[in-house]
Amino acid sequence: QVQLVESGGGAVQSGGSLRLSCAVSGNIFSISTMGWHRQAPGKQRELVATITTGGVTNYADFVKGRFTISRDNVKKTVYLQMDSLAPEDTAVYYCKLSGYAGSINYWGQGTQVTVSS
Repeated sequence: QVQLVESGGGAVQSGGSLRLSCAVSGNIFSISTMGWHRQAPGKQRELVATITTGGVTNYADFVKGRFTISRDNVKKTVYLQMDSLAPEDTAVYYCKLSGYAGSINYWGQGTQVTVSS
């Protein structure tokens, strides 16, 4: 059974930093692409960043240079370091696992990030 549990969300002021973590249970973490998505109130869920099994990363333009995604295959955890946070980064952040060429997908429950000006 695959489960994703996010942590690290919270409230910060503009310009601050947070580090999100997503711990994955099960045995497919090391062969899966991991990603972070977010959903702000009244908006659709959007991709923030992804990291492949080989460590290749991809970022949405609106977080390039501010956010860093990384993974630890031993701990089966993916991280999202978020720096220079702005109020528009306020959203629920979700961790996603995509395995077997995207044929299987799992989501975490989400963690709230609130940035005040």
